[in-house]
Amino acid sequence: MAQTETQPIRVAVVEDDAEVRRSLAGILKRGPGITCVGEFANAEEALRDIPRLQPKVVLMDINLPGMDGVECVRQLSVLAPNAQIIMLTVYDNTEAIFNSLAAGASGYLLKPVTAAQLLAAVRDVFAGGAPMTSNIVRKVVQAFKKPAPADKETESLSPREQEVLDLLAKGYLYKEIADQLKVSYGSVHTYIERVFKKLHVRSRAQAVAKYLGA
Repeated sequence: MAQTETQPIRVAVVEDDAEVRRSLAGILKRGPGITCVGEFANAEEALRDIPRLQPKVVLMDINLPGMDGVECVRQLSVLAPNAQIIMLTVYDNTEAIFNSLAAGASGYLLKPVTAAQLLAAVRDVFAGGAPMTSNIVRKVVQAFKKPAPADKETESLSPREQEVLDLLAKGYLYKEIADQLKVSYGSVHTYIERVFKKLHVRSRAQAVAKYLGA
């Protein structure tokens, strides 16, 4: 459903650096159609309050004091399953990327990001996209170049569900999938819910990773 002026995209920030956290919150508050509903310095505070605040998007740092960002994502995926999580971090190694995606993150951006990049990523992930910094995309593509093994779970998908998952893997937004397959936006959501259930995943990134044999 498209956001209206009375329904801005609700975003929360989890970042231990106070200056960076204030900067991110300030960008979000100035972004048209976007509002910052919570700022958290650690994972424990985020896990306590984010399920109640019900943000649609969460910006998450990996290197948090105490519980790290990856584990926070894993737990938030259960406690706030409707929130799309974007990792926003300085870590660009493949292990950190895939640990984050496997935990349930839907995007991965490297600091520093411009205000325009941040706002675009929030809107993208809210619309069903998977925003990633360009060199992160290259790492993901390189990792997926190996042949994908047959998987009983993906074999259980119907032909239409396979089509939807294939388009998800190619980076299509939900609306673009609807246009491509000439079905309604609501039908695409239904197909994706079935795909998630059959693959036993909670996010687009997890579904694509399983589909591509990661």
